Amino acid sequence: MQPSTEAPLARLLDAIERELPSAVELRHRLHASPELAHREQATAQAIERELPVACEVIAGTGRLARVGSPHGQAVGVRAELDGLPISERTDAPFRAPTNMHACGHDVHMAALVALVRAAHGLADELPAPLVAIFQPSEEAYPSGAAQIAAELEPQALAAGVAAHIHPELPWGAMALDPGAVNAASDAVEITIEGEPSHGAYPHQGRDPVLAIAQVVVALHAQVSRRLDPLHAGLLNIGTLEGGAAENVIPQQARARAALRAQRPQERLALRAMVQEVVEGIAAAHGCKGEVRLTEGEPPLENDPRIVQLGHQLMQAAGLTRAREWRSYGSDDFAFLGELAPIAIGFVGLDGAPGFLPRPLHHPELLPPDEAVALVARAQALLYLAAAGAHAGGASA
Repeated sequence: MQPSTEAPLARLLDAIERELPSAVELRHRLHASPELAHREQATAQAIERELPVACEVIAGTGRLARVGSPHGQAVGVRAELDGLPISERTDAPFRAPTNMHACGHDVHMAALVALVRAAHGLADELPAPLVAIFQPSEEAYPSGAAQIAAELEPQALAAGVAAHIHPELPWGAMALDPGAVNAASDAVEITIEGEPSHGAYPHQGRDPVLAIAQVVVALHAQVSRRLDPLHAGLLNIGTLEGGAAENVIPQQARARAALRAQRPQERLALRAMVQEVVEGIAAAHGCKGEVRLTEGEPPLENDPRIVQLGHQLMQAAGLTRAREWRSYGSDDFAFLGELAPIAIGFVGLDGAPGFLPRPLHHPELLPPDEAVALVARAQALLYLAAAGAHAGGASA
C-alpha cells in the first residue's frame, strides 16, 4: 500500500480522537430528541451548529457539508437524520420520551460530525473533497436519499459511502463485501372489493374477507413456485383488515405487504405474481382485486473497488474484517448508487462493552457510546477507499 493512503488515514484518526468527547455528548442529545421522517428540522439544526463549515439545505430537512476543495467531484459520506415511532425501553439517562433512535442513526450522525470536524483541520491534505450527507427519511417513504439524488448536480459525487451499526456482527469488526448486500424493497397495498350483505345471507353478497384470506395464503405459497430457488425473494404481509362487525359481510378488505429481492428478475417476478394472484382469487370469489405498488429502493450494490481498498485499510483503522454479511434488509442509500459507485459497511456491536444484544428497531437497542468512535473510523476508511478508487486519490 502506498504511504499516501495510510498517512491521511492516520492523521484523520488522530483528529477524530480529539473530537470524540463532543461527538458523544452530541449523540446523547440526538438520541434524547428523535424526530420522525421528514420532520427532522431540530435534528438538522443541531447538526449544523456543530459543523465548522456552512451547510446546504437539501431534500427539505437534509444537509450537505463540504470539506476540502470547492471544486471537483467529492466523496459523499451519508448519515441518517430520522428516528422511528417506537417507545424506548432502555434505562439510558438520555433515553427519549417519545419516538426512538432504534437503528443507530444517532451514532451515525455523531460519528459523521466528528469526521467532518477532523477532516476540516486537514482540508489541504485530503485526497478528495468530502461531502457529509445528513439524509432525512431513511425509514419512511418518500425516500430522503431518492430526493437527494434527484436534487444533486450531475456528476457531483465521484462515489458515496456509509457505515451502519449491526448488532449481529462482532464488536470491532466491519462487514464490507462486494455486490448486493441489501435488497430492493417495494410496498404493495391490496384491496378486495366485494358486495356487502348480512352475515346470515352470505349468498346475497360477495365476501372480500374470505377472498383476501385466500390471497394471503396463496401469495406466501407462490413465492416458492414463481422464483428460481437459487435466487430468493421475500414477501411479508404486515397488515390485514376488513369489516367492523362479526355478522356483516363488508364491502372491502385490505392488506399491505413488502416485497424484497436482490436482483431485478426476482423483483419484477414478485410484482407480477402479486398482481396475478390478487386479481385471479378475487375474481374467483366474485370480487374485484386491486394492487397499488409503491416502488421502493433498488438493491444496494457495493462497488468492488471501494471494497478492495477498504479491506486494505481496515487494520490501520483499528477494525477487523467480519464474515461476509448480506441481508434482505433494505436501505435507500442505494438510490445514490444510481449516480455514482457506492459502498456501505456494517459495524458490529456484538460483545461491545455493556451492550445488551437486541435487533435493529427493537425498543431496547442501545449501542454503547464507544460505537461513535468505531463508526467514525469506519466512515474515515470508507471515505479514503472511495477517494482512492474513484476520485483520483491514492490507491493501494
